[in-house]
Amino acid sequence: MKLVLLDRDGVINEDRKDSVKSQDEFILLPGVLPAIKLLNKASIPVAIVTNQAVVGRGELSLEGLENIHECFTEALKKEGAFIDKIYVCTSTDSQNYYRKPNPGLLAQALNDFAIKPKDAVFIGDALRDLEAATAIQCSRVLVRTGKGSQTLKEGLPDAVLPVRIFNDLYEAVHCLLGEEMC
Repeated sequence: MKLVLLDRDGVINEDRKDSVKSQDEFILLPGVLPAIKLLNKASIPVAIVTNQAVVGRGELSLEGLENIHECFTEALKKEGAFIDKIYVCTSTDSQNYYRKPNPGLLAQALNDFAIKPKDAVFIGDALRDLEAATAIQCSRVLVRTGKGSQTLKEGLPDAVLPVRIFNDLYEAVHCLLGEEMC
């Protein structure tokens, strides 16, 4: 594992049906900061890959989105952790190559980090995350936070398998790093 790609809403922070539109609505899930710190200590780059149609719909400005991400990076910094890069698609067009389940953002991240798909892991909470990871042939992890439990209840199509399933990001990272929680 040479790169970990993370979905944002539902994996890092609480997922909201009406989208995260402010710093106050960006509520970190338990264990996220220590999980990212573990990846940093293992010298594994971490990138966020997120659809943010809330910007494309005009409900949040790009500056507002950047402020939310800045607040998150500050919280990480206080814990001695960091994210290497954040990739965002603000388009509302489902045909946009960069909007998940399309693979554009993931392909861009692999290219930027010069990582082969077999050396990357994508951790998400929705079927579209698994579909995007399948499209570029990187390993797939589903967490039960956010939309994860509902995604499991609806069933995973054979096309996205195999998928490793964990309760949350912290458990997923521990297992991926070979810790005892698995």
